[in-house]
Amino acid sequence: MRVLFAAAVLPALILLRYVYNKDKIEKEPKGLIIKLFLFGGLSIISAVILELLGDAIAVRLVDSDSTAYHIVSNFLIVAGAEEGGKYVVMKRITWNSPAFDYSYDAVVYAVSVSLGFAAFENVLYVLGGGITVAVMRALLSIPGHAVFAVYMGYFYGKAKKASVNGRVTEAESNLSMAFISSSFLHGFYDFCLTVGNVKFLIVFLVFFIAIVILAARKVNKLSREDAPLREMSYFDVYNGY
Repeated sequence: MRVLFAAAVLPALILLRYVYNKDKIEKEPKGLIIKLFLFGGLSIISAVILELLGDAIAVRLVDSDSTAYHIVSNFLIVAGAEEGGKYVVMKRITWNSPAFDYSYDAVVYAVSVSLGFAAFENVLYVLGGGITVAVMRALLSIPGHAVFAVYMGYFYGKAKKASVNGRVTEAESNLSMAFISSSFLHGFYDFCLTVGNVKFLIVFLVFFIAIVILAARKVNKLSREDAPLREMSYFDVYNGY
């Protein structure tokens, strides 16, 4: 039992540590990261409830064997419920936090919440499926959740920067993109796996490798270009700030 639990949780913690250590300028408070991780895990409760309700409605509207059902189920119900829960947790905990003062912070927050969700979900799957499931999910599901989070965090950081500097419309559009981008990637990931078509499995492998590489590059780029959210004005420069 302990071995399976460790196999379920460790991949998420390793990825979280990697992303956290990329925060070179100002590390986020560990208490905040733990809080995000735990509440991200707890968001699995709301996700399950919303998915059950959504599926109950979907099967009444479309044939459960149809492509339309797979699109609705994966993109709207599953991805919407899971990424929506993560987004709500992240925003409620961090948006007004004084610790949220650099652009890369947003990526750390999003990944913390998402890997908390992934770890809790992984425990449920691995304890029921064994070490084989643990290995498969460590290679696919855990990195998948981290990748979705990188894009959510990217747009979340842009939204916060726009908000701090008084650009309300830009902030709102980027907040929307934070949810939409992660949900689209999550939905497409699940869609390829649930259609049950060999061609889509090939598409999935290409898609998965591509988004992992792109997300890793984006993490490195955002880490290198990390900067304060508040933009320097002429007044700040003149006064030596």
